[in-house]
Amino acid sequence: MNAQPQKVNVNHEESIKNKKKWEMPDTYVILFLVLILAVIATYIVPSGSFEREVVDGVERVVPGTYASVEGNPTGFMDIFLALQTGMIESAGLIFLVLFAGGAFEVVERSGAIKGGILRAVNKTQGKEFWLIAVVSILFALGGAVGAVANSVIPFVAIGVIIARALKLDAIVAVSITFGATFAGFNVGFLNPYTVGIAQSIADIPLFSGMLLRVIAFVVIVGVTIMYTWVYAKKVLNDPSKSLIGVLEAGESSNDDLSAPFTARHKMILSFVGFSLLFFIYATIQYKWTINHMAAFFIIIGLVSGVIAGMNYNRLAITFLEGCQKLVYGALIIGVARAILIVMENAAILDTFVQALSVPLEGLSPVFAALGMFVANGAMNFLVPSGSGQAMIAMPILSPLADMVGVTRQVAVQAYQFGDGFTNSIFPTSGPLMASLAVAGVSWIKWAKWMLPLLLIWTVIAIVMLVIAVMIGWGPV
Repeated sequence: MNAQPQKVNVNHEESIKNKKKWEMPDTYVILFLVLILAVIATYIVPSGSFEREVVDGVERVVPGTYASVEGNPTGFMDIFLALQTGMIESAGLIFLVLFAGGAFEVVERSGAIKGGILRAVNKTQGKEFWLIAVVSILFALGGAVGAVANSVIPFVAIGVIIARALKLDAIVAVSITFGATFAGFNVGFLNPYTVGIAQSIADIPLFSGMLLRVIAFVVIVGVTIMYTWVYAKKVLNDPSKSLIGVLEAGESSNDDLSAPFTARHKMILSFVGFSLLFFIYATIQYKWTINHMAAFFIIIGLVSGVIAGMNYNRLAITFLEGCQKLVYGALIIGVARAILIVMENAAILDTFVQALSVPLEGLSPVFAALGMFVANGAMNFLVPSGSGQAMIAMPILSPLADMVGVTRQVAVQAYQFGDGFTNSIFPTSGPLMASLAVAGVSWIKWAKWMLPLLLIWTVIAIVMLVIAVMIGWGPV
């Protein structure tokens, strides 16, 4: 009598074990599916194109000139040729990402970044606000220049050490590291992976429009620091106010705040800082491009390694390991480019631009810019790669901006805000989920804490985009 029910239970348990859990598709899987949809579209969507004109050296769409043209549907082999061609046509951008990864890996392995952060921690101990502010600013600057983005994950452990020393919780640890990094990444005034790529595609001078971006950076990072401090102060005054409970001293044996910050470390950070400043000057004075920046990162990596005292083998291996870490993100650029190649070859890209422009025609340029911002934020759920999203969005946003009376500089920042903000809350963001895992914070608790700050960021972005449209924010 009892054997039959037991057999059913065993089979039920086995069926549960064998049942596969649904997983969010990888970014590459999503992009390949989008590529297949683009291929299908070449057989359905009418082909057409706009006339174009060159204004101040930039090729722009002429509104109202859309006309039908003969189509060229994509064949089976053309799908994979598009992937190959996408990699080739994006080679400059791909190697920029790889070489930047190599250079920053050399700087990080030298101990200069960790040493600088922990020196700031030691200098501000006992001054909780200044400690939170200094560490947040350092990480925000790292995000703004592209030095720290996905690589922030191991540094979250340092944030946990700091939070434990202050008797705060792990939410503060994530905020002053990951949160601050992406507060700077939101604007990315010197970020080669996002603003650099987007401006290159939009055919506007590299890192132009920096003044307004720096102002936005100061405002967004300042608000982020104050938001974190208000919460931290509440927890300091009453630990029961913590959303997850404060960290207790002695929970870990790795609470080491004594990492050295040597003269070599200071020289490395100074050299990197001056190098980035020189590049800004060179883009203005000598019209340097993405290719120059990629080459310049090789110089930064080599010189930083020499200053750090690395021998030639270690320097070469470290640089290549840094490149290797960013292969995943770099090749996304080529895959995303393949989608556009399919649409361009079939002459349907302009058809999509025309279709998007129709609902925006009745809107003012301000609302058109805000629509771009919202659309890019939604797109980031499926394509959480900043560089990959730039490759997909900017070829569409650039001519769309010409048609609706928005400057391409505004379109670049609408993309950047849309991509940057949602990285801090979308569960499809790999760096976010990894950072939360390192700190031991659940996504639900983080989202509850982060949502009000995200809304504040959104208001700031709206104000900036409105001002940018009103002043006709251009390449300068």
